[in-house]
Amino acid sequence: MDINRIRTSLSGRMADGFDIYRRREDGYQLVVPICHEDGDMVDMYLQDSPRGEAYIRICDFGMALMRLSYSYDLETETRQRIFDDILINNRVENDGGTLWIDVPVRRLYEGVMQFAGCVQKVCNMRYWARETVRSAFYDDLSDYITSNLQPYSPAASQTPMPNAEVFSVDWTLTNKKRDFYLFGVLGNDKAKNVAITLLEFQKASLPFISLVVHQDMEGLGRRERQYLTRNADRQYPLLDDFKESVVADLRRLTA
Repeated sequence: MDINRIRTSLSGRMADGFDIYRRREDGYQLVVPICHEDGDMVDMYLQDSPRGEAYIRICDFGMALMRLSYSYDLETETRQRIFDDILINNRVENDGGTLWIDVPVRRLYEGVMQFAGCVQKVCNMRYWARETVRSAFYDDLSDYITSNLQPYSPAASQTPMPNAEVFSVDWTLTNKKRDFYLFGVLGNDKAKNVAITLLEFQKASLPFISLVVHQDMEGLGRRERQYLTRNADRQYPLLDDFKESVVADLRRLTA
């Protein structure tokens, strides 16, 4: 690695405050005035690129994913897809947890800024993509049901009332010939729709037990919580509550 050439590439006014130090046998640490929200510097290192002397590899030696793991994990398909999309959009690769990108030495500054932006997005997934992650609630619920509730014959998107497709059920479960209608609720609009649907099912005298799983029950409006409390048989304030209790509840409610 030609350190003098790298220093020359970073000697412009825009790269003021950049520096490099030999920290590891397999790479140099790149010191840049770019920080995470808590003030810690974004970890970046420089290595020789397999593409030849005209390129340099910027990597993080796994520090971004380690940092992310302290407060967030990628255990679901949806979250993994969001993570993959971040890397693709920034043309960054993932090699066993180490993020990296190869850039021309003459465009090292631009590559550093691109890589740093990607690392910051990865480390702040729970913030910058909050709405996207929130919408992952339904996918997380679906993943759990299909993976853990197979003994209860789960069926998605059911319409128990003939000629009334507007009143649908997210999932139906069956235990000892008893039908459970399960709804996922994210936000006030869905809460209202579920409350209305339950009322219509009750008017039609359908035999069922309703289960309502909330993304965040405390985040609902007061009226929406009241409507569901009046009409739902069992509510779970959070998805984790559902995962912890649903199997025992299914057995208890059909005992």
